[in-house]
Amino acid sequence: MIAGIKDFFNQTIAPGAAAPGVASQHALHVATAALLLEMMRMDSTVTAAETASVARALQSRFGLDAVQVGTLMALAAEEARLATDYFQFTSLINKNFSAGQKVQVVEYLWQVAYADGQLDAHEQHFMRKIADLLYVSHADYVAAKQRARDQA
Repeated sequence: MIAGIKDFFNQTIAPGAAAPGVASQHALHVATAALLLEMMRMDSTVTAAETASVARALQSRFGLDAVQVGTLMALAAEEARLATDYFQFTSLINKNFSAGQKVQVVEYLWQVAYADGQLDAHEQHFMRKIADLLYVSHADYVAAKQRARDQA
């Protein structure tokens, strides 16, 4: 796993290291992936449908291929494991995403929550907490939930 993470850094950051913002973009990818993975684990049962939903969201949001998504998910899982709270992830998203992009992240989180066919109380609580930390309005929160439910 360490070799995979090292490869991800070398392929993603090293080629554009001279370009400003590359490291912060990488951190943003990790932050978004970490929140999606946390949602996946909220109901204590990780299903293949939830894992696929996270992978689709990351591919759609960041334009990564399957190998990059797998590596990003492994790196984000480690970051989430070491994190003491969600603020380190939401603060990066707040600094780098527009209001519309943050609503899209909330919608991705709802898609992961609905992926296994049931919505758990822990998932709902996590969603409310993350939406508040991302400063997503209640109307946008409800609309994102409805769009995700319609897709499920």
